[in-house]
Amino acid sequence: MISQLQELASRSMCSNPAKLEEILSDVQPGSGSLVLKLIGAEICNEELFLRQLGEQFGFPYWEGFGDLKQEEAARLRSFLPSESARRKGIVPVAVVEEEDAGPVLYLASSDPFDLDSHSIAARETEIPFNWMVATRETIREGVQSLYGVGDELLGELIDSRHSDRLYFEGEESMVIDDSDENSATVISFVNEIIRGALEQEGTDIHLEPWGRSLRVRYRIDGKLKDVATPENMGSFQLSVVSRIKIMAGLDIAERRLPQDGRIHLEQDGRPIDVRVATIPSVEGESVSLRLLGQEVFDLEKLGMDDDMLSRVKNLLELPNGIILVTGPTGSGKSTSLYAFLSEINRPESRIVTIEDPVENKIKGVVQIAVKNEIGLTFARGLRSILRGDPNVIMVGEMRDLETAEIAIRAALTGHLVFSTLHTNDAISGVTRLIDMGVEPFLIASSVRAFIAQRLVRKLCKNCRKPHLVGKEVLEAHGWTDLPGIDGPLEVYRATGCSRCRGTGYRGRLAIYELATVTSALEELISRKAGIAELMKQAVADGYIPMRLYGIRKVLEGETSLEEVLSVTVSPGSGNISDLKYASLTDG
Repeated sequence: MISQLQELASRSMCSNPAKLEEILSDVQPGSGSLVLKLIGAEICNEELFLRQLGEQFGFPYWEGFGDLKQEEAARLRSFLPSESARRKGIVPVAVVEEEDAGPVLYLASSDPFDLDSHSIAARETEIPFNWMVATRETIREGVQSLYGVGDELLGELIDSRHSDRLYFEGEESMVIDDSDENSATVISFVNEIIRGALEQEGTDIHLEPWGRSLRVRYRIDGKLKDVATPENMGSFQLSVVSRIKIMAGLDIAERRLPQDGRIHLEQDGRPIDVRVATIPSVEGESVSLRLLGQEVFDLEKLGMDDDMLSRVKNLLELPNGIILVTGPTGSGKSTSLYAFLSEINRPESRIVTIEDPVENKIKGVVQIAVKNEIGLTFARGLRSILRGDPNVIMVGEMRDLETAEIAIRAALTGHLVFSTLHTNDAISGVTRLIDMGVEPFLIASSVRAFIAQRLVRKLCKNCRKPHLVGKEVLEAHGWTDLPGIDGPLEVYRATGCSRCRGTGYRGRLAIYELATVTSALEELISRKAGIAELMKQAVADGYIPMRLYGIRKVLEGETSLEEVLSVTVSPGSGNISDLKYASLTDG
């Protein structure tokens, strides 16, 4: 068997033959798992090695749980206790009815030869079992999905393996005084929830009381995902909320009113800001945490195509005027604004922002946080900024007429101003300002451009599959006059694998539309032209609707048709619910 493992490791891109020889020559009876030693030494590609191991010895390769139903999870948990699963890295993954043997339990492990694992499985299960192989990360995620985040903390107060990875407000370690077992368990459970979201690159965590249980969800790539929790964690519901409140500096005795706070964390030397919001509900307090990494913002990382990037750079070189970024909450407006400011953040320019709240800090930029409780509003802060000799101003959001008028006055007196609006598309920014009470001639003379954006999920490059789409499908959704549209176009669709946790998507990118306020558009705005006339002129000036911009990303294989359709409307179409999706799946 040793020679077979040596051959497999060599075929799995082994990077250190000498280390491989050393591990194989040091094999002693009872010295531990040889397979785990090989993959633990990280001298070969773990996935490739385990796939070849499975092929060699007849073990199927397990990609991980896709959409695991609660009933199925409960059934699988009944075959193996969580303590054994976590200690030995074993996951019950399926029960299959086989002709000769009846029901057979399939167990996944990174080392199907481990005798101790065989003994535990034989002792705990009452039906025949077979083995599958999976990477250690897939096993870890499988155990967490099946038994719940923090499940091991009910038996072990502190998992010392992670004690050096996450710190809270200067705490030297997550290891705490465990004299109060309940307190220690709750603290560790909260840490595990936050750590799990960070490891999965989540942006939000929601904790919601459900009677006697506690529902935990992560927002990953814009979609909410349920996180399994131990069934008896509901008894810690109040304690969990209180722990988060203590971390955020909130009043733990106040449960009737909403509260907002902030937590400063550090993970592997990287600072993480967490915005905390509590909401009282009939079931108890619901808590939302927004995870904000102190990232470096770069215009090139926004993923704009060359034409859009060139037009945006030209706007950023303007000496004055207003540039408005529009879109709904969560569409990435703040990220775009930070990238714009970072692009023009030079020693000769003074940049001042007023935000609610300050989500990320930019070195060299003066950032002010709105505090309505003491009267520091957008309008009042903006007036103060104008007395501070700024070159560039960023207003987090134009919420009212007073703020809009001050921003316009700043633009007309030689400042470059950035801000956001909540509108469905770029051209609607004009009507939104008019609805707020801004005079059309002021909009025409001060606003330089409206940029609308949405976020779509990026296809997982590891598992995306090519798919042919006909001309009639694209035309039905507003894509017309495209080069090569006469024949079927090859696009990609989501399938799902272990790397993307079965979703088919990994990460997000923005799709844009930009309406530049030209002299012709200025004239139409000044005389209060309708939205149809404004749109016609914008198209004549080079405006490309967001849905047409999205097809470029679809054709490049960056995202799918379904993703673009889910966040955009057809040019001239007022209701996306009227669109038919059957043709996209039927091909």
